[in-house]
Amino acid sequence: MPIKIITDSGSDLPPDYTKQYDISIVHLPVHFGHELMPDDMNAKDFYDRMHQSKELPTTASPSPQTFLDSFKEVEAGTDILVICMSSNISSTYQTAMIAKEMYEEEGHPNAIEIIDSKLFSGGLTLIVAMAAKWSLTAASLAELKDKVLGKVEETTAYFTLDTLENVIKGGRLSRISGAVASVLNIKLLLKISDEGIVEVVEKTRGLPKALTHLLAKLDQKQHDYEQAVIAIVHSNCEALALEIKQRILEKHPFKEILLSTMGPVMGTYAGQGGIGVAF
Repeated sequence: MPIKIITDSGSDLPPDYTKQYDISIVHLPVHFGHELMPDDMNAKDFYDRMHQSKELPTTASPSPQTFLDSFKEVEAGTDILVICMSSNISSTYQTAMIAKEMYEEEGHPNAIEIIDSKLFSGGLTLIVAMAAKWSLTAASLAELKDKVLGKVEETTAYFTLDTLENVIKGGRLSRISGAVASVLNIKLLLKISDEGIVEVVEKTRGLPKALTHLLAKLDQKQHDYEQAVIAIVHSNCEALALEIKQRILEKHPFKEILLSTMGPVMGTYAGQGGIGVAF
């Protein structure tokens, strides 16, 4: 039986992957003030507007009805696997679970499984991409779910930010602390924990050093390069991301590299100049 993959817009999937594997994206609403941004807003336009705005844009979880509508669009006889960003940074997973109950109560025929990936952005990119590939040969929805959960357990994701402006605007760092960090050119190396939250791993002086420390994390894990895939995401700094890709390939010849831009959901919190890797 065919399996449809659905995820949310915290996944930052490359557009060609979405098209190739017919992956449906349930978008989180993003507002500048009271103005709702279109789901297909160009990333460059988003970052330009955010840079000019005094206040951060805001995000919210999709409504259960939005998920339900997405489920109903899947043709009969096709099972559905929904992979959501970490439930510890967004209520999107809980919303999807409500929509699943609604779908089943209405008597629709397709089986649905929903996974809390405990990841977001590049980490979720990697999980959804692998799930899409595996869905083509999986014997059942249960088999695919188990395989995806195994991938979630073994996936590691790190990122670093060039600016603390959004962290300060969002109230996650005091303005005084942020000002001191900016003056000292302190960059944070961050990791998505096993619980799906952001934790500070290291503090470094300058972005080049932070990126070097980030890339060093790849050395701490065994890679089967004939099969391994790595995701690289960036927040409106493609040239830097391509440089990071080259540096990775010089030492780690991954079979495939998924390169993508952080969309409005993740970009709201990362600000411009962020780089993340997931492997």
